[in-house]
Amino acid sequence: MNAPFEEPPHLRTLRRLVNILTVVFILGFLTIVAVIVMRFASLGTPAPQMPENIALPSGETAQAVTLGRGWMAVVSQNQDGQETIYIFNPDGSLRESVLIKARE
Repeated sequence: MNAPFEEPPHLRTLRRLVNILTVVFILGFLTIVAVIVMRFASLGTPAPQMPENIALPSGETAQAVTLGRGWMAVVSQNQDGQETIYIFNPDGSLRESVLIKARE
């Protein structure tokens, strides 16, 4: 009968290092997958809605909304395709409007 094989010390150290590296690799992979899942889950959040106290002129539809400190900008388009930027105060009153000229 053969005597049991005794592992040399440097081979035992190498085996432990490989096992530790495997665990670190698995944890890193799981972390990357979790970050990707959380990132894609946050993409499904709905866009901010326009407050009800803001009203656009009739026949115009909102194309974009931007919120700032103490103001809100709404880009709207009428039936003719003309775009206008409306800047509103927090209470819904119109502060300024800018007509966007078409490129020629």
